[in-house]
Amino acid sequence: MAPRPMTAAADLQMIWNGAGSAEGLTMSKMLGRKGFGALLSMLAMGAALSFGIGKAAADDVTEDQIVRALAPAAKAPLTRGLSAARQADPSASAAEGRLLQTIRGRATRSLSVSEREEIATIAKDKPNIDLEITFDYNSADISTKSLPSVQALGKALTNPDLKGSTFIVAGHTDAAGGDAYNQDLSERRADSIKRYLTGKFSIAPADLVTVGYGKSKLKDPANPLAEVNRRVQVVNMANKTTAAK
Repeated sequence: MAPRPMTAAADLQMIWNGAGSAEGLTMSKMLGRKGFGALLSMLAMGAALSFGIGKAAADDVTEDQIVRALAPAAKAPLTRGLSAARQADPSASAAEGRLLQTIRGRATRSLSVSEREEIATIAKDKPNIDLEITFDYNSADISTKSLPSVQALGKALTNPDLKGSTFIVAGHTDAAGGDAYNQDLSERRADSIKRYLTGKFSIAPADLVTVGYGKSKLKDPANPLAEVNRRVQVVNMANKTTAAK
């Protein structure tokens, strides 16, 4: 069996338990049992705080991670034998272009159910990223702890590799509550992200298409109340060199 990893507090406890040694006796005399116990508590608290800070930092998404997730895939060189198979369907590309022109600049609540579903279908094959952005309870106000992620998103969307593309900002909820309530909440939260990005990072409003899906597209259907379902999905719908302005 592998030895159990030791913490600083555990090491000091072993020293105390082994107070018969010269080192243990010296520490016993210097601190006394009460003082030594207080020292152990302080070390344990410090270790807990250190772990919490490290975990929070690890959970924050970075600008680079978002840029890499949303960057269009590089197109492989076409060969004579594969060129026909690799070419994009012209009719599909034309349909996507028409949809983008239809939804750019539209209010979130103006999108019909069929338009929302059409967006979701096209988005499946586009570069995207799910961000677990939390909001104040029963509110569209972005929580303080999620601001670093939203700020990283703003920096990424204004990065030269992405700036000028058209992005879908889709709000999703978990399964708690009714359909109408969650649909409205997801739309308001998507709008909140858009307002923050356009206000703080000067992103053109027409480049951000907001849509809400409520609880209709759970990321983890087996656990409908899981936090992972409460998210904002960002999709790169058109590269800046091809997006019609």
